[in-house]
Amino acid sequence: MTQRVELATVMDRLAVDEVVTEYAVAVDDGDWRAYRRLFTPEGRADYRSAGGIEGDAGRIAGWLSQTLALFPMRQHLIVNRRVRFGLLEQDTGDTARVQADYVNPMRFAGHDGGSTEPDLVCGGRYAFGLLRTDEGWRLSEVVVHEKWRRGAQRQEPVTT
Repeated sequence: MTQRVELATVMDRLAVDEVVTEYAVAVDDGDWRAYRRLFTPEGRADYRSAGGIEGDAGRIAGWLSQTLALFPMRQHLIVNRRVRFGLLEQDTGDTARVQADYVNPMRFAGHDGGSTEPDLVCGGRYAFGLLRTDEGWRLSEVVVHEKWRRGAQRQEPVTT
């Protein structure tokens, strides 16, 4: 590999990583316009393993907007990102696949303004498919593979 090819690969890896980060930020911040912009026009997402739906980015953004309104505090932590570049129409590097683990603590909306302890924590693995477009890297596919979920363990007050 030449230095020029190596530099292009590093730049692509950084750009792909930025899309994955922007995905997490858009979901956590409830920025559904930004969420939709991350996808190709044909881009789809599949949240069925987490009890959700599958569909195009617009449909998913609407569903997430309603579902996640229950959780005013969300914080995706996406780690262990494995990036692999592929081929499209015989041109190296037009597609990318990212496998990444996630942990997602969320807090239910409440009226007490009390503890910031998460009420729900889930974790699993994302499979991201990306496509190089004229506008840069965009998501063509997001598949959530939820592996575990834990609800809050509330303790009853002790009375004497």
